[in-house]
Amino acid sequence: MESDPCRVKTRTPRAPTYELFYWPTIQGRGEPVRLALEEAAAPYVDVARLTKKEGGGMDAMLALLKGKGIAKGQLRPFAPPILRSGRFLVAQVANILQYLGPRLGLVPADEASRLVAHQLQLTVTDLFAEVHDTHHPVSTGLYYEDQKKEAKENARNFLSERMPKFLGYFESVLVANTKSKARHLLGARLSYVDLSLFQVIEGLRYAFPRALGRFEKKIPRLVELRDRVGERPNVKAYLASDRRLAFSEDGIFRRYPELDE
Repeated sequence: MESDPCRVKTRTPRAPTYELFYWPTIQGRGEPVRLALEEAAAPYVDVARLTKKEGGGMDAMLALLKGKGIAKGQLRPFAPPILRSGRFLVAQVANILQYLGPRLGLVPADEASRLVAHQLQLTVTDLFAEVHDTHHPVSTGLYYEDQKKEAKENARNFLSERMPKFLGYFESVLVANTKSKARHLLGARLSYVDLSLFQVIEGLRYAFPRALGRFEKKIPRLVELRDRVGERPNVKAYLASDRRLAFSEDGIFRRYPELDE
């Protein structure tokens, strides 16, 4: 039995503590942040998914990116996702999760563990970037159809070399931690890194079902972690809700059968 029982934390209509700014139609890099907020049942709004009348929409996010509404002394973010929490404006996924982790109870209390959590999340960020480059290896300014030849070569290398290296590393982290009878990547309780690895496995299953299907037998603890995270009450409720956007060919994880070996 896990040391952190899956207690349901009910989402309430309280005024939002957090405002998340991200593209309204894709999971993308905003999804690890959404998963953390949902698991903790934290009151938040996905600003760009609101209507203009509600004070949201793309205009609200683009205005923020241009520096409008930013308090004196705050730095204009380069790109979403962006989290606004009171007087704080935080950008970059790993940075946002480093901020949210202790506030949502999704990281151990000691400084050493928090540094490790941030280190692991930065490695997830690297993995996300390499997944994206499987379908856009030349330029993000070009359509996939304009770089299919290069994409095939890059995807072949990713699936044969890079994916096994990344997932093998995370599997080894789990193995090392499970020796202490924990069932998570870090410490004895669920952390935001576990939630991010859930998203990694989900995304790779969508984008490369054949290649990952063959490799999953080599990462049994990661697969088990994905299954346990997916059954946590708040995560499960989120996945079944309309707040969870579907994977698509506009996000990081894209299904192009010709790239799946």
